[in-house]
Amino acid sequence: MKRYFYTLVFVAFSIVILPALPVLFSEKAVAVPEIAEKVKSSYIGEPYKVLDVSTGEVSEVDERTYVIGAVCAEMPATFAEEALKAQAVSAHTYAERQRLRERSTPTPDLCGADFSNDTEKYQGYFTESQAMEYYGDNFRPYYNKICSVVDEVLPYIITYHDEPIISAFHSMSSGKTESAENAWGTAVDYLVPVDSSYDKSAPRYIDTVKYEKETLRQLLAEKFSGIILGDDFTTWIQINNVSESGTVLSAMAGDMKVSGNDIREALALRSACFEIKYENDTISITTKGFGHGVGMSQYGANAMANEGKSWREILLHYYPNCQIEK
Repeated sequence: MKRYFYTLVFVAFSIVILPALPVLFSEKAVAVPEIAEKVKSSYIGEPYKVLDVSTGEVSEVDERTYVIGAVCAEMPATFAEEALKAQAVSAHTYAERQRLRERSTPTPDLCGADFSNDTEKYQGYFTESQAMEYYGDNFRPYYNKICSVVDEVLPYIITYHDEPIISAFHSMSSGKTESAENAWGTAVDYLVPVDSSYDKSAPRYIDTVKYEKETLRQLLAEKFSGIILGDDFTTWIQINNVSESGTVLSAMAGDMKVSGNDIREALALRSACFEIKYENDTISITTKGFGHGVGMSQYGANAMANEGKSWREILLHYYPNCQIEK
């Protein structure tokens, strides 16, 4: 598609995306039922069913084609091959977990599909024609590169206690990834903070946005219905608690107690790891990282790959206590 797909790639899984990671982390996703064992047998090799939300049609996409399309949509093709392999295994794991969920407890809106092409709810995916338009003149070398790395790792997924994991990922962390418990309120044994210092050298690791007083008033009122903002502008947003990874856990927006992610959504921030500064009638908000910060950092994965780490080492670093299985 047009260049806005670059935004889709990172925003869909970072800002929008999963402000709460709806698919990977809904109540149905927390515990995959016993049929997870089937991931090793009957489901492997079976095409995925994808709902086109614009037409209502459900089409079948073979596993290889789907994983290639997911990598195209979710990670820059310029990244190192081992990072792309890690992304491919993560994307495949996501799809297997989602398929198991739908076979156990179908979502009526999916009409029998495993997921849809709605990137606000599900993992991004490019068809070959979409990838061709997105990559332009670089299509052939980039697409061939992604096909090659996917072919090397296609049989593998990431598991925990023999079940496909919640393979959360994000663009870049604050320098240390965040726990699922802090981000979404539910602890997951393998979605815990790990070092990702490489992210500090990523593009736009630190980003600052500024809002004038009246603009801030409007944005807060749109997000928080019934909010009361006092006369003192410097009290409109106040940070209360911050995690060890830097995520704002709780804050005050006017008279309301909110989460850092609530503020992030209201002001379209790159992450919930932020600091604020008031200057006259302007608020400056400085963020670190990009995305929810849980699971694999894509820029961190690329840096590890450039240092010679394998896709296995990357995945086991960002998803500790997990296994990689065929």
